[in-house]
Amino acid sequence: MGGAQEPPGPVTPLLIACALGIERFALRTGRRSAVPGPGPVSIIRSGMGPRAAESAVRRALGPNGAGGTAVIASGFCAGLEPGMHPGDLVVAEETRDSGGTTVCTGTGLLVDALVRAVPGRTVHTGPLTGSGHVVRGPERAGLRAAGAIAVDMESAATLRTAVRTGPRPVAAVRVVVDAPEHELVRIGTFRGGISAFRVLRAVLPAFHEWHRSLLLPRR
Repeated sequence: MGGAQEPPGPVTPLLIACALGIERFALRTGRRSAVPGPGPVSIIRSGMGPRAAESAVRRALGPNGAGGTAVIASGFCAGLEPGMHPGDLVVAEETRDSGGTTVCTGTGLLVDALVRAVPGRTVHTGPLTGSGHVVRGPERAGLRAAGAIAVDMESAATLRTAVRTGPRPVAAVRVVVDAPEHELVRIGTFRGGISAFRVLRAVLPAFHEWHRSLLLPRR
């Protein structure tokens, strides 16, 4: 007779939320991880804006909050710091908007995993702020003066809603599609968009690695 089998590890689902169809397409068709995460993975398209994000996340987690499900907000963003380029990565230490601040889980783990998954790309860490509209010009400067390194319309609402429905690990990983020296209205936007899309297609293995690492015992 064979030896006793070890009991299976905990099964923890992962929910990845993005706003746009092209973001979901990039994540669903990008590079797969050789070692999957410890539970099922769902990639949802929430639609644009904080209200759409709140509704989609609440619906995806269900009336009981799908206890323990890890949540990542992902997709594109606008960089706020000079020197950022399309295709740079932003890993939020926290997300902010008028509804409050949500502290992210395992930022260092994600940074390390992304460096391995997308070698050669710059990874920025810091506060990621939310907005209910596309931010340009002087308004971007104001957000940067308040300490944010990037802005998007859904991450803060996604993570805030996720933690309010129950305790869970949350994170936000965004790819810069435009930046102070590379705004969307300028020549070169098309090239920058392609660069950001290619990077977003490569991040899923890092998400799996982060997801697995959450279940390891801490020393």
